[in-house]
Amino acid sequence: MRDAVTSLIKNYDITGRYLDRDAIDSLKSYFVTGTARVQAAATITANAAELVKQAASQLFGDLPELIRPGGNAYTTRRYAACLRDMDYYLRYATYALVAGDTDVIDERVLQGLRETYNSLGVPIGPTVVGIGILKDLVTEKVQAAGIEVGAYLEQPFDHLIAELSETDV
Repeated sequence: MRDAVTSLIKNYDITGRYLDRDAIDSLKSYFVTGTARVQAAATITANAAELVKQAASQLFGDLPELIRPGGNAYTTRRYAACLRDMDYYLRYATYALVAGDTDVIDERVLQGLRETYNSLGVPIGPTVVGIGILKDLVTEKVQAAGIEVGAYLEQPFDHLIAELSETDV
């Protein structure tokens, strides 16, 4: 797993360049938000179970067909698997939040996820909706904790949503 600093340095090293103004500005931005990242991660960690439970409740309230007979979250086993997956998304988004880099999401979550879900008949649309709900709940919780929110907080969730929503044109 890389973080924002090692990713930036690796990219400049590969091209044999010194760090330029853009690189320095990127590093400054990462370090300026460092305390907020750690505080946000602590808030998420302390409230993870509640956040997942609220997200699931809202998702199934918005899309009740998922928990009805024939729905993809129907039966206790499938419902539990949905909650487990939402917890994975939240946990890896938190890792990426602290790292300032979505590399961990790509490596540990997204590689093969679409194919796995498709082979199991898991609809990706509701997954994307659930991640969006998690993002909103996390933002609310972090703001309520008095932590400044910004793009650093949304980036991991937006990355998950964009990658899972990607369609062939």
